[in-house]
Formats: sequence, C-alpha cells, structure tokens
Amino acid sequence: MPELQRLRPDHAPALLTFEQENRAFFAASIPDRGDAYFTDFDARLTALLAEQATGLCHFHVLVDTDGEVLGRFNLVDVADGSADLGFRMAEKATHRGLATATVLHLCTLAATEYGLTTLRAAAAVDNTASRTVLTRTGFVPTGEKIQLGDRPGLGYIRRMTSEA
Repeated sequence: MPELQRLRPDHAPALLTFEQENRAFFAASIPDRGDAYFTDFDARLTALLAEQATGLCHFHVLVDTDGEVLGRFNLVDVADGSADLGFRMAEKATHRGLATATVLHLCTLAATEYGLTTLRAAAAVDNTASRTVLTRTGFVPTGEKIQLGDRPGLGYIRRMTSEA
C-alpha cells in the first residue's frame, strides 16, 4: 500500500525520476516546470526542504513499497491557519483512487498535525481529474476564475472541521 511521507533529502532520486518520467503527462493538464527545474533540481530541493523547516510549507510524496514516488502532495503558503494545496500523480498511478485517498489523508494531517483550518486549491478548467478529486474530498468551487499558466482555472476552498 502506498504511503504518504513528508519530503526528505533521501527522496531526491525517486522524486527526480517521477518528475522526468511524467513531464509530458503533467504538461497536458498543468503548466510545465521548464528545463531549468530539472537542471537545478538539487538546489531547488534543498531550498524546498529549508522552506519546509520554517513551517511555511509542508511537502509530501506518495511512495510505493519499492520507494518509487507515485505522487506529490503539498501545502504551501501556510499562514493564519490556511494553506494552498497542490498535487500531481504519476500517470501509471491514476484511475485507482489514490489521489482522492491521499488528499483526504492530507486534509486530516492539515487539521490535526499542522493546525490548519482552511485549504485552498486551484485546477485548470480542462483538468477534469483534479477537479473531480477536489470535489470528492470536500473542496467547493469559490467562483473565482484564475489563470494557471496559459489555462483558465477555478479556485476551490475547504474549511476544516475537527474530523478534518
């Protein structure tokens, strides 16, 4: 069974492989990270881990029993009891309910471990999979229309309860 783990330095090789192997798949539904992301991967990961240490962000990876990264699930811009949720799944891990289950688990962590009361998210209008995950996990559209790179998107929000 895959496990959600807080991002650590030893995840680096599997995380880079995940990003490289799924780059084209991701670019079909979310803005591409660009070549510099891969060229400067180690420095970026070091910066993310330093940011996580401050409590401003909480980065997670979904890892299978062999250590392969199947997904990323992040809470960023933590402030005043709220954060922005972002996630991406490996193409081969889609259509199995893993994203929905993991977002639900992360919502529980957000409330119980990180003390968050509100999560925000966004998804491109044409990213049906992400919009479905958000809806299934209790996020509701805010009506806010946003731009995600060159794509129109929608904003979502989820108020946390004591049960998450």
